[in-house]
Amino acid sequence: MLNKDFSFEVLSQNKKARVGKINTPRGFIDTPAFMPVGTLGTVKGIFTDDILKTGTQIILGNTYHLLLRPGIKIIEKFNGIHNLMNWQKPILTDSGGFQIMSLSKFNKIDKNIGAIFSSHIDGKKIILSPEKSIQIQKSINSDILMVLDECPVLTKDKKKLSKAIDVSTHWAKRCKIEFGKNKKKALFGIVQGGLFKDLRQESLEKLLEINFDGYAIGGLAVGETQEQMFKVLEDTVHLIPQNKPRYLMGVGTPSDILGAVKNGIDMFDCVLPTRSGRTGLAFTWEGKLNLRNSKFKFDKTPLDKKIKLRNLNLYSKSYLNHLIKTNEILASMIISLHNVNFYQQFMDQIRKEIKRGSFNKFYNKYINKF
Repeated sequence: MLNKDFSFEVLSQNKKARVGKINTPRGFIDTPAFMPVGTLGTVKGIFTDDILKTGTQIILGNTYHLLLRPGIKIIEKFNGIHNLMNWQKPILTDSGGFQIMSLSKFNKIDKNIGAIFSSHIDGKKIILSPEKSIQIQKSINSDILMVLDECPVLTKDKKKLSKAIDVSTHWAKRCKIEFGKNKKKALFGIVQGGLFKDLRQESLEKLLEINFDGYAIGGLAVGETQEQMFKVLEDTVHLIPQNKPRYLMGVGTPSDILGAVKNGIDMFDCVLPTRSGRTGLAFTWEGKLNLRNSKFKFDKTPLDKKIKLRNLNLYSKSYLNHLIKTNEILASMIISLHNVNFYQQFMDQIRKEIKRGSFNKFYNKYINKF
């Protein structure tokens, strides 16, 4: 039976890799977990019911983009995004912090105010303060909310990174106050600091003083090498309390996930399964397959002969190659659904291997395949 409050428990551990369970009033989340990205209230190209059938237990939405479209008034009419998009399981919302970086030419930062945007759609002025970000996420009715932070571009400039930590910490405190006391939902802090061990630890220490329900590692998957990313995780993750979920934002490839799980990460999100699906790239247990390649023109085998969801096992690589070459929408729909399903299979197998104590063997087998 579900508890009424948010909670997290570590159930099994294999060295640093761990299996856990997040409880929310809308459902359990088995960790390590992968969250498909539903920025605008949809995982692109996939029916909500099919997302559910892949075993997905939580998806991600985005505060900034949902504020612009469809807008909070419409979302509030439905008492939250869950009813609007017909998804009754948990939703985590990014705070808009990533858009401060990705849409930097449309905004400026004021520590005391927040992020001041000119909408990339119509130029309308939008002030996204820490308080406003939390208010919007409450209107969206998110189950896990993120603090508003400044996510800097990849840089070696420690002064810029230190300034971003100062701003982010100030905003995190304000987010915590605005969030208030709500045991049914969770608020996660976000660790910044670039590639510097001392700055990452400084950022985390300040967030630990504020005390959040979970902690995310932000500012990665922004151009650094995989080796650099793993080093940041190695230096930082073990300092996050054992009883709090650990979330690596915006990551990633199956090999990224393997290395992060090895360092104790519990949660992931990435656009890769669906974005790759739209470009003809499939993820399989044999590795990545570029289905645009002419070598698949006469290949009668399916991407996964075992998967019966939407009869995906009946579509040959030859047919998918044809759909891609003729720019048929069905190609991106089939491959996107396949990719999300593969990612959930992959996470399920990771959890099984950790429980068996054989995760390192699994890691060594697959780390180079992807």
